[in-house]
Amino acid sequence: MTDTAPQTAPGRTTLQLLRSLDSGPYGLTEAEAERRLARHGENVPPGTRPLSWPRLAARSLRDPFTGVLLCLGLVSAAVAAWGTACVILVLVAISCGLRCAGERRADSAMAGLRDLVATTATVLRRPGDDETASPAERELPVSQLVPGDVVRLGPGDLIPADVRLLRAQGLSVQQAAFTGESVPVDKRPVDLPADGESTQLCFQGGSVASGSASAVVLATGAGTRFAAAHGTVGARRGASAFERSVHGISWTLIRFMLLTPPLVLMAGAALRGRGLETLPFAVAVAVGLTPEMLPVIVTTALARGSALLARTHGVIVRRLPALHDIGAVDILCVDKTGTLTQDRPAVDLARTDPDALHWAAVSAWWTLQLADLPAPDALDEAVIGHADAAVTDAYDGLTALPFDPVRRLATVVVRRPGTPGTVTLAVKGSVENVLERCALDEAERASLLARAAALSGDGLRLLAVATAERPARHRAYSTADERGLTFTGFVAFTDALVPTAARALRDLGERGVTVKVITGDHPGTAARALRDLGLAPGDVRTADTLDALTDAELARLAHRTTVFARCAPADKARIVTALRSGGRTTVGFLGDGVNDLPALRAADVGICPRDAAAVARDAADIVLAQPADRPGKDLTAIGHAITAGRHSSGNIATYLRVTLSSNLGNVIAMLSAGLLLPFLPMLPAQVLAQNLCFDAAQLSFAFDRPAPAALRRPTTLRPRDFLRFITGFGLLNAAADLATFGVLALALHSTAGATDEAAFHSGWFTENLLTQALVMLLLRTGRAPRTPGPVRWAVTSLTVVGILLPLTPAARPLGMAPLPPVYYALLVAVLTLYAVALTAVKRRYLREA
Repeated sequence: MTDTAPQTAPGRTTLQLLRSLDSGPYGLTEAEAERRLARHGENVPPGTRPLSWPRLAARSLRDPFTGVLLCLGLVSAAVAAWGTACVILVLVAISCGLRCAGERRADSAMAGLRDLVATTATVLRRPGDDETASPAERELPVSQLVPGDVVRLGPGDLIPADVRLLRAQGLSVQQAAFTGESVPVDKRPVDLPADGESTQLCFQGGSVASGSASAVVLATGAGTRFAAAHGTVGARRGASAFERSVHGISWTLIRFMLLTPPLVLMAGAALRGRGLETLPFAVAVAVGLTPEMLPVIVTTALARGSALLARTHGVIVRRLPALHDIGAVDILCVDKTGTLTQDRPAVDLARTDPDALHWAAVSAWWTLQLADLPAPDALDEAVIGHADAAVTDAYDGLTALPFDPVRRLATVVVRRPGTPGTVTLAVKGSVENVLERCALDEAERASLLARAAALSGDGLRLLAVATAERPARHRAYSTADERGLTFTGFVAFTDALVPTAARALRDLGERGVTVKVITGDHPGTAARALRDLGLAPGDVRTADTLDALTDAELARLAHRTTVFARCAPADKARIVTALRSGGRTTVGFLGDGVNDLPALRAADVGICPRDAAAVARDAADIVLAQPADRPGKDLTAIGHAITAGRHSSGNIATYLRVTLSSNLGNVIAMLSAGLLLPFLPMLPAQVLAQNLCFDAAQLSFAFDRPAPAALRRPTTLRPRDFLRFITGFGLLNAAADLATFGVLALALHSTAGATDEAAFHSGWFTENLLTQALVMLLLRTGRAPRTPGPVRWAVTSLTVVGILLPLTPAARPLGMAPLPPVYYALLVAVLTLYAVALTAVKRRYLREA
């Protein structure tokens, strides 16, 4: 058989197409279908299989700090610092394990969602290999379809593959997943030249809005246009906002870490004549500069937040860093059709003529009863929803002429009981076609067309309704009777909004998130939906005005424009990329269709609802799946996800500020002391014990609760801001450490008359832990210090260890000795001054931020 790609070439007749497919109007035999299934494979898009545990672990190791910790662990093992090596490797293993477990849980949840939307198709197949046997309709999984199969389509059916129509009756197809258009598109099985090709083709991912059809399958699986769009899912994605921020901070610190050991060794050799015996101390100092708990804190905070979201709000975080990214979002771009709206029309009663609505309901109801349609189309369904008992009780339906895409009208003939000599024709359809059949003069027709244009320009979709009284007769009624009608009025439709959309947009505004609508729909329709949701659309731009703009010009325009309409998938991705281009903005995109895939991938974080196209769910970072006790589409879950992201990000940012400023101060003090003292300021074992205590206390940040003020605006990790923060507070911490030198010299001189090395180590060890406890308490962004919580308990434990450890039997193996009471009194004075200075500098920093 020939390749399926040329089979959609324009100009090919249906007969030629069936011959090229080696098929016919009665489909394939079972044996032939099996052979083709083996050749072409199952009719599924190229999926993203869940990663195996080894691949997840390897991906986790790409984190820069994790890699550096591994290197430090190996260096520690090389210099026989086995304690350091073991601690570091345990931290790496815990971090990788937590991240892998979280992402595997997300993959399992997504597999469950895919099972919920598994579907079948009605296929004509002949048994065995007998081509002369009579075909029979069978319900088969869509995965079993092959090119050449003939399928039946009815209202509500998903288009199972790329197909070409053989027969159709009143068929209209919803293609919003591809084009973003909320209005169904009419389809006809006619052989047309190239410019009419799309009229006879239906593509996988669409759905039947009304009518019925039979069609031959052209392409399945990877050969469909759906799969071509799906190919963007597998494309390599750029670094997210979180990854860029953490990597920027990481590599700055990594450079300092890599410079520290050589500097310590050279300084020790030049000033004190020390050689390689200072290498363990140099490695310990480098480890002291490293926020070694960062991978564990980050993974724990994000995993806890994503687990809580899934349990309480039905939100699946498919990629743990995406939880931080959504917390940092300050611009959220949304598709309209299927996201803010429900892909179905709703009657706008304020713009609808009551008589027109009545007769439209009569037409819709009796068309459904008399034309033997399996279900009403979307517009009829909306009209019937407003019908009262008069529609069914006050009339007897006689005949119906269903809608067809050529005349674009639907007519019913009804009779009011008790009036046997008269019947009424109720006609509804497109404005132009109905007015063309009404008895109107040119001025009246022009006035009505102008009114219709004004309503359409305001984003409304219109049905024109007309009636006519005719004498009753026995002869059948036909389309020839649709003449000399009396115009009744217009029925206006808007897109039915998602019930929670207005509240969700309002919540986003309160959280400091700017919303922009990027849709493939009509500009007026998009603007109307936004106004109905309580937002001002402003100056609506269409995609055709963007082509002449450079990327820089588009970026400036995108920041001041709220609505972009008539956007193709590439346009959506370009707008999102332009919004991200400044580097100061974190952009999310909320979409549900195949046409949203490029934008979902271009955004810092892609979001989609549960009922989105399967390929969109595979591409998204966050899926609004909804808990079982709250079915339906709940866009307020976005607000909950943003809050959870800011919660986790706030804890991570607090950890980084506290740890990096404290570590930098300690390293500066250690290097200074190493040059001033005739002995090492701290032994490697003491450095590692201090780090172990501090690391255990810092784990509490993953469980902290940030203050409400920290959740009101996007949380971002700006490398430059962080470096300014840690430099200022690190120097302040180093000053406190160096002040301890004087305290120790005074205390030891007043008691022993000489400097005691073990006492010096003990004094500095205690001071380091107490200053770090102060930093944890005063620089956190959580609740008030007096409120019980994990950080307060960790600070208390750190203080107790710092004071009591030098007094316990464990002090001697660590090279420490008890301290004189006067030291503690002097230390209280130093810590008090340090706390006052820390608070003052923090207040100034917050004022300038």
